[in-house]
Amino acid sequence: MNVVTFWFDPISPYAYLAFERLPQVLEGVSHEVVYRPVLLGALLQHHGTKGPAEVEAKRQWTFRQVHWLAAQSGITMCTPRSHPFNPLPLLRLALAAGDEGACNRRVADALFGHVWRGAEGDDALDPARLAALEQQIAPAREPGSDAVKAELRANTERAIAQGVFGVPSFTVSGRVHFGLDSLPMVRAALLGDAWFDGPTWDREGAPRPGLRRNA
Repeated sequence: MNVVTFWFDPISPYAYLAFERLPQVLEGVSHEVVYRPVLLGALLQHHGTKGPAEVEAKRQWTFRQVHWLAAQSGITMCTPRSHPFNPLPLLRLALAAGDEGACNRRVADALFGHVWRGAEGDDALDPARLAALEQQIAPAREPGSDAVKAELRANTERAIAQGVFGVPSFTVSGRVHFGLDSLPMVRAALLGDAWFDGPTWDREGAPRPGLRRNA
């Protein structure tokens, strides 16, 4: 059976769209999906990059695009009142309801729904909404415990060590696929596309000389 690791942070609208489309992409493929929450901000900081919502022109395009993509796929999407926001309470809640750094699809769905399927203008960090979400998920552990916090750090460090630089990302057979638009590539890899046995993956990922922009 193929194992797909889905690295996600519910703050990402692209991760939400990928989550919604994943069952269709994996249809007919023998698979297991491991849902691993990671802190997107820590990934960006490690790699010295900014999230789409941190660059104003890119933020405008991002939210226009994701709403268009959602409409094309028949996916409900409502932008939260404040974005970006601190996703730590949601990530820790997911891990508190899971085991060994992963959560199940039901829990991931509840998190994504909390952020992206609420009413227009809902605050993802509203205390009453967070309390209702925790009651719905009913975690077996305390989300604010040191053990859960350590799991989130370990997940994020593990993702970085494997080459993950953003979300959504998918690990298949040790290879990282990034972004919503990588889903067809994920499916091809799972179906044994011969391209992945050729030299291109390693060759095109090798370091090469090129102009570097000064910081």
